[in-house]
Amino acid sequence: MPSELILGGARSGKSRHAEQLAAASGLPVHVIVTAEALDAEMAARIARHQADRPAGWTLVEAPRNLAAALAAEAAAERCVVVDCLTLWLANLLEGAENLPPAASADQLPAFARERAALLELIPTLPGRVIFVANEVGLGLVPETPLGRLFRDEAGRLNQAVAALCEQVTFVAAGLPLRLKG
Repeated sequence: MPSELILGGARSGKSRHAEQLAAASGLPVHVIVTAEALDAEMAARIARHQADRPAGWTLVEAPRNLAAALAAEAAAERCVVVDCLTLWLANLLEGAENLPPAASADQLPAFARERAALLELIPTLPGRVIFVANEVGLGLVPETPLGRLFRDEAGRLNQAVAALCEQVTFVAAGLPLRLKG
């Protein structure tokens, strides 16, 4: 079964589209979430996403060790939704504010290790896997070096995952546009 990357901006409908695809697959669904409720606003966002999902879906939290969670959850007769790669990336950039200007996030050991593990794993995953990620490169250039690093690494990650997925879809205003596959 194909792996798919679903990209879109904030509130574009990308998570809802991924959930619709998962439900339509007819397979048991496992959702790997990467968000952490570090404040009340994020806790409310997480609660809203949880309320939108069917009760029978399995939920796995993996804010940093995504490859390990995917290896454990992916199976031939299962659909896994990863929501979302962008928050996972942000979690792995801890300490990036201390990097020298124009540095690469590859200088952060946890980031380099986890990104490499994920990209190595994707082509070997059994079953249906749907990745959700934000497309952050369509807006203004961030003012800070950390903001620019995040934007650049998100773009690189999206390109690498898109190259490994059989299907890539961009969602805008709730409307999916197939880019690949």
